[in-house]
Amino acid sequence: MADAFFTCRKNVLLAKSTSTQIEGVFAATRGSSVPEEQEALLQQWLEEGAGNLPAGESVPAVGKVTVTLTSDWVEGSELLMTSLSDLNSAPEVTQCTGQQLTELRGLASSEPQDDAVTELAKLPAEETVAVAGSASWAAVVPQTDHQIAGCAAINVEVQNEDPAVLAWSLACDAEAVPTEPPAWPIQDTVQFCPLPTEVPYHEILWRDWEDLSVQPCVLEQVSKNTPLFEFRVMSYNILAQDLVEQGLELYLHCHPDILNWNYRLPNLLQEIQHWDPDVLCLQEVQENHYWEQLEPMFKEMGFACFYKRRTGTKTDGCAVCYKHSRFQLISLSPIEYFRPGLDVLNRDNVGLVLLLQPLLPEGLDLKAVSPLCVANTHVLFNPRRGDIKLAQMALLLAEIDKIAKTAEGSYYPIILCGDLNSVPDSPLYKFIRNGELSYHGMPAWKVSGQEDFSQQLYSRKLLTPLWPSSLGVTDNCQYVTLCQPKKPGRRKYSRDFLLQFRFCDVACERPPQLVLLEGVTDAKPVAPAGEHPPSAVTAVLNTASFSSFLGKQWLFMCRFSGVIQHGLNLTSAYSHFLPQKGRPEVTTMPMGLGATVDYIFYSAEPVENGNRGGECRRLYKDGALKLLGRLSLLSEDVLLLANGLPNPFCSSDHLCLLASFGLEISSL
Repeated sequence: MADAFFTCRKNVLLAKSTSTQIEGVFAATRGSSVPEEQEALLQQWLEEGAGNLPAGESVPAVGKVTVTLTSDWVEGSELLMTSLSDLNSAPEVTQCTGQQLTELRGLASSEPQDDAVTELAKLPAEETVAVAGSASWAAVVPQTDHQIAGCAAINVEVQNEDPAVLAWSLACDAEAVPTEPPAWPIQDTVQFCPLPTEVPYHEILWRDWEDLSVQPCVLEQVSKNTPLFEFRVMSYNILAQDLVEQGLELYLHCHPDILNWNYRLPNLLQEIQHWDPDVLCLQEVQENHYWEQLEPMFKEMGFACFYKRRTGTKTDGCAVCYKHSRFQLISLSPIEYFRPGLDVLNRDNVGLVLLLQPLLPEGLDLKAVSPLCVANTHVLFNPRRGDIKLAQMALLLAEIDKIAKTAEGSYYPIILCGDLNSVPDSPLYKFIRNGELSYHGMPAWKVSGQEDFSQQLYSRKLLTPLWPSSLGVTDNCQYVTLCQPKKPGRRKYSRDFLLQFRFCDVACERPPQLVLLEGVTDAKPVAPAGEHPPSAVTAVLNTASFSSFLGKQWLFMCRFSGVIQHGLNLTSAYSHFLPQKGRPEVTTMPMGLGATVDYIFYSAEPVENGNRGGECRRLYKDGALKLLGRLSLLSEDVLLLANGLPNPFCSSDHLCLLASFGLEISSL
C-alpha cells in the first residue's frame, strides 16, 4: 500500500515540477514509513512545485493522474527478474487512509507545467495506474499469473533495452524492505510478509564474461585467417520442483514464495534467454514440466529438444537442446545406468549423448567443419558410493567413445556437461581429466571428495574388478564389441581345442603384473588324475593358436590390475579458482557450504612432457575445438551475502555454466 501511494505521489510531483532531481529524491527515500519525514518532504515538494508555476495560470480540477508503463517493462517484469518490493506489494485494489488522500489532493491542486505534460504524453499508454480524485481512490496494480506488481519507478532511458537488462536495471532501484510489516489499513485484505534484505541482488551476484580469445593458440588461428564456427554451451541444474518439495529442510533459508515453481520458471527462462546458448544441457528437469512448459517454450526460442527421464519412480531427468538453425542431429544415444543385479549399477541416473553437425552460413559452400559430440549427465549424489559414480562415468565414456570415434580411429571434438557430484581434484575428476585412475583399495567416499568419512570405523573400499565382465565394458572405458574389431578371415577354434592347453606350463605361469588375490589368483592350476597336458610337439605345432588364446586370457587377467583408463583427452572449461579473489569457484551451495560439482569438459590436445613436479596431472592445449570465453563463477562468501541459493535472483540451487567455443573450419 505504501509503495502504491508513494508512486502516485511521485508521478503527481513529476507532472508539476521541472526539477531533474526529484526522481533521485524519490529513489533515495523509497520505502520510508516515518510520517514526520513524509510530511516534511511533501511540504518541501509542494513549495517547489508551486514556485515553478507560471503566474496567472488557473488551477484545473484534476480528475485523475495517469502513470504509463511501457510494454517492454511489463514483458521484462513478467519474466520475474524483479526487485523484492514487487513481492511485497498488495495484489488487490486497496484504499488509502484519510491523511494520504488529503496529501494527494494537495499535490494535485496546482496545474502541471506544459513541458512535464509533454514528456508524460510521449510515453506509450499500454498499462496504466489510475488515481481517482474522488473521496476514495484505488491503486490498480497490473496483475499477472505470478503477482507482478506494477508500482515500481520506471527509468525512461532504459525503456527500450533488452528485458533482462531492463529488469536488472530496475533491481538497482530496489532499496531495503522493512523487516517489520507496516500497519495494514484494511483488515480483510491479505498481507504479504516482506522479505528481509539489505542488498541489491543483481550487484552481489554479478558475473563477468571472461574473454579467452586472446590466448596464443586462438591468436595464432586469427593470424592465419582460419575461420571458426563459434557457439555457446550452457550447463544448468535447474532444480526439479519435486525435489524441492521432498527436501524443504534444505531450503529453510529461502522465503516460501521464491521456491514456488510459478516464480522460478520465468526466472530460469529469462536467464537462459538472456545468455542465448546454442547448446543447452539441463539436469533435474521434471518430466511434466518439460513436456507441458519447457519444451514448448524452448521450441519457440528455436531449440530442438531431447529428454531422458530417470529410470524407476524418479520424476526428473536430463535434457539436451540445440539451435536447429546452427546444428543438425546425426545420432542420439540415451543412456540408462541401472543394471539389474549389479550392486555397482543399481541407481536410476541417466545421460544423453548426441552427435551434431554444425551448419555453416551461406557463402561457405567449399568449407567443412567437424561434427561435434555433446554429452550430458547427472551422476549419483550419494557421497559414500564412489564405486557407483565411477561405474556410471565409465558407461558414459564408453558411449561417448562409440559415438565420437571416427572411421580412422580418432575422435570428433567432444563436450561433456553435467552435474557430476564430485569436487575438483577428486579421484573422479582426475580420472576424467587425466584419463587414468588406480582405484584398488580406495575408500568409496573418497572418489567424489564431497565429504570426509575417514573417522568412521568401517567404510566401503573399491576392489578389482570394479564391474563384472558381463557388463561388456573394458577397463579402457570401451565396449568390448568395439575395441576389438574382428579381422576378415580370422580363424575360429572350438572349445575342446582350446581346453587342451589349460594345463600347459605356459598357461600355468602367473603373469608378474597380476595382482595377488587370495583364493582367486594365488593358486596354480593342477591337472586332474588321468588328464595330461599336450606334448611339446603338439604345443609347438599350435603355437600360433595358443598365442591367440593366451592373449585373451591375459586381457582378462589385466582387469585385476585395479586401473581404469580412457583416451578422450578431456579438460575443464573452468579453472575452479578465482585468482583475483584468491578463492575457489562455487557452482552450488547445499546447507550453506559452497562447492563445485558442475562442469563443462571439452576435448583438447595433451602437451608432451606435461607432468609438473612429478604430479600425475596432464596438461592440454586447444586443438580443433577452442575455448573462446566463459561466464565467471562466484565464490562462497559472495553467495552468502545473497543468502545462498536459491534466492530471489537465482531460482536454482546451482549456478549455470556458460562457455563459448570455436570449431576450426577447413577447406574441402
